Amino acid sequence: MIMDPISDMFTRIRNANAKLHEKVDVPSSKLKIEVAKILKSEGYIANYKNIDDRKQGILRIYLKYVPDGKSVIQGIKRGSKPSLRIYKGYSDMPKFMGGLGIAIVSTSKGLLTDENARKEKIGGEIIGYVW
Repeated sequence: MIMDPISDMFTRIRNANAKLHEKVDVPSSKLKIEVAKILKSEGYIANYKNIDDRKQGILRIYLKYVPDGKSVIQGIKRGSKPSLRIYKGYSDMPKFMGGLGIAIVSTSKGLLTDENARKEKIGGEIIGYVW
């Protein structure tokens, strides 16, 4: 049983990146699909696909690498945890790594990047950081 599904997803991506795998499979959920959608729109992954296995479903994430073989994702880290929630208002929203990385924020309008949350003037829970 997985206690924190988002941490599990981030760990699987981190491990697959370290081994230069083409793709990684994680158990699917609506929240994980939204995280993958943000990662794709920000250019951190090549693509993702939701596969129906007549159970929970599988989210297949296709990783992205630069021509010299290095991963586009240099790091991925969980922000808020089940034991310690981190909430920020839009004015306190962190600029992760001076704007070189992104923070994924759960808001009342769904998952947004930190930049989009500041534009929309919405705060929320920090889900994780990607750089």
